[in-house]
Amino acid sequence: MAVLNVLCVSTEDFARNLGKRTDDRDVESYIHKEMRNEQQDALTFLRPRKHPERIRPLLAALDISDAGVIQVQRIDSSLGEVLVATSVAGLRNGTVVIDPEEGEWVDPDQLSTIIKQAGLEGWKIMSTVDVHAIREQAWETLDKKQKDSANSTDAPLAIPVDQNFSVKGVGLVAIGTVQTGVVNKHDNLVTAPGGDTGVVRSLQVMDVDVDTASEGDRVGVALRNMKENALSRGIILTRPEDVGHIEVHSSSSIQIERAPFQKRSIEEGTVIHASVDLQFVVGRCKEVGERIHINWDAPILVRTGASRRLILSQLDAGSMRILGHATNIQSK
Repeated sequence: MAVLNVLCVSTEDFARNLGKRTDDRDVESYIHKEMRNEQQDALTFLRPRKHPERIRPLLAALDISDAGVIQVQRIDSSLGEVLVATSVAGLRNGTVVIDPEEGEWVDPDQLSTIIKQAGLEGWKIMSTVDVHAIREQAWETLDKKQKDSANSTDAPLAIPVDQNFSVKGVGLVAIGTVQTGVVNKHDNLVTAPGGDTGVVRSLQVMDVDVDTASEGDRVGVALRNMKENALSRGIILTRPEDVGHIEVHSSSSIQIERAPFQKRSIEEGTVIHASVDLQFVVGRCKEVGERIHINWDAPILVRTGASRRLILSQLDAGSMRILGHATNIQSK
């Protein structure tokens, strides 16, 4: 089974047309499955709840998405923030669907201009809601992703943990999305940070027992011989031989690529938030120059060579909270 995770910023009714809801926490999951090329593939539409009141669910969905669909009912600052966040996260494949509320109107030319200014030139604009066309574009993205990542089995394993719990007769279970690499039944895994070890007793993808889970799969990993307190949200499961690709930063020196439209200055003492791999960590800028030195309130995990971007935001920055993404990240 091949899986594509798709950011879906929309109303609940819009998302329900795209797939069957399976998870209704801060980020809802709507899954659509089809038989393609003699195998069942899946699209998982991830709908962050309570935006713009809360930005964390939006960033969490972006952490694991490789495409996006955005329902546009009106052009306002909330839409602008979503477009900017999506661009900063590096999502270059997606669809914007014009679907104004009854009696309202969205100017396609104005929307097209904003999309280009946000850095999403490759995104398609639909003037009407066409569920089949939205899915087809997502399937095209999945096929391209599969072709481009043909050698992903050689990549270091990284599974950021979203949830964890104990099941009687099964043991400790971790839920997360495989960001890179492949995990197999009976693999030895280790936590980063912490170094706690365990053996994969079983794997489930979409409630189906499997022997292997690969990039993009939301997987349930039952672990034998791992301490119950070893897991928490943002912990990364990897193999012992891959643990070297994960750095633990108490402080970092970074450069920043600013978000479109963002003019807010960063000064010594500025408080920012960093989001990557389901982590949401507070930091304070200590030195600001060509590079920015940030002290983190809690250690942050940085995967070397990872394609996922570390997104920086400020929660008190009004309607444009996305500052940009970090580049040239070094541990201090």
